[in-house]
Amino acid sequence: MKTEEKGSDVNLAAHMLIDGIKGRYKVAVVISNDSDLATPIRMVKDELGLKVGVMLPLLHNNKKRHPSRELTKRDTATFVKRISEQALKNSLFPPIVQNTIGPITKPTDW
Repeated sequence: MKTEEKGSDVNLAAHMLIDGIKGRYKVAVVISNDSDLATPIRMVKDELGLKVGVMLPLLHNNKKRHPSRELTKRDTATFVKRISEQALKNSLFPPIVQNTIGPITKPTDW
């Protein structure tokens, strides 16, 4: 099973825009630190007049990451919040998750 990420930022942006155009939400919340999402977030906020919040996950491989400058600019999102280390830890799956294919084991560096 491949676990690499391919095109997820483009998919998220496309769905955020289409769902916003179709009036499927009043507020979108994007959990990312990917600066590639800054333009679609601005488009939803400025062109569609919808609220878009950014939640920043700042831990990766036990290292603190700096927030994206693009995502934290005043003109990008309606609001920006950091996800606390404790909230992130409380949200993790257990070390082993079972599905129809078999067990999925969490990498040790998570």
